[in-house]
Amino acid sequence: MRSRLGALALALSLGASPVLAAPQAPPAAEPAKPALPGSGGAGDLLVAPTRVVLEGTKRGAELTLLNVGSKPATYRISFLEMEMTPEGELKELPSPPAEKKLASKLIRYAPREVLLEPGVSQTIRLQVRKPADLATGEYRSHLLLRAVPAAEEPKPEGEGEERTFQIRLIPVFGVTIPVIVRHGPVSTQASLSGLELVDGPEGSAAARVTIGRTGSSSLYGNLTVRYAPPGGTETVVGEVNGVGVYTEIPERRLTVPLRPPPGVKVGAGTLRAVYREAEEDGKLLAETTRELR
Repeated sequence: MRSRLGALALALSLGASPVLAAPQAPPAAEPAKPALPGSGGAGDLLVAPTRVVLEGTKRGAELTLLNVGSKPATYRISFLEMEMTPEGELKELPSPPAEKKLASKLIRYAPREVLLEPGVSQTIRLQVRKPADLATGEYRSHLLLRAVPAAEEPKPEGEGEERTFQIRLIPVFGVTIPVIVRHGPVSTQASLSGLELVDGPEGSAAARVTIGRTGSSSLYGNLTVRYAPPGGTETVVGEVNGVGVYTEIPERRLTVPLRPPPGVKVGAGTLRAVYREAEEDGKLLAETTRELR
């Protein structure tokens, strides 16, 4: 159990997207609206892994859900179709176009609703079923794990004609997990361009860079920004992990806040952006440099 808890805690730094819907009156609730960026936890739910890719001979996967709260909680699992904007925001597609490659049509999963006691975990199993005439390419949908609020009776207040009913609004939490199925030979190439210094929030410095994508599959990696003064040693001054570029966009524009270590001030010198696969010692996907004067 201890190793499982450690894996779930690690999920907090990876690429799932927490969801917080607008407060709603119980018991009915519409699906929550996901938004990036995020982590593997929302409310009292932790999920691992935070991204599922089924390709080659891999036909199944497992997700582990853990209730880290102090009360029992019910979570409902369903698929959600989303698309990415060039700024990296994920937006729901209520009616996906017919040509869009959806993983939800290829995946069976169970269970679809779970009740978790505090400190208890549950495994969700996914299995891919590919039809014989499935076209080559990358298919993607997002698995939504949404908290189901407990129903509460409206409470009366006041007397006689002035009597009213109070309904408590309850926020609905959830997590979205991208599920990707790749069929047949697919490939992708990355590029970095337009690296420059810009003003970040609250007057801090930031680096802006564009990640280009070509090919038939998505990109997923970690981006670091490094700075070296003239004749000096290169230092990491900014990083963003779990940066994806999905197949519906040819490029993603990214702004990375710079947090130089003590004693390092970004000025004249060389700025370098590096994009690598999101794993330990991941393969180099692309890099670019900019001379600062």
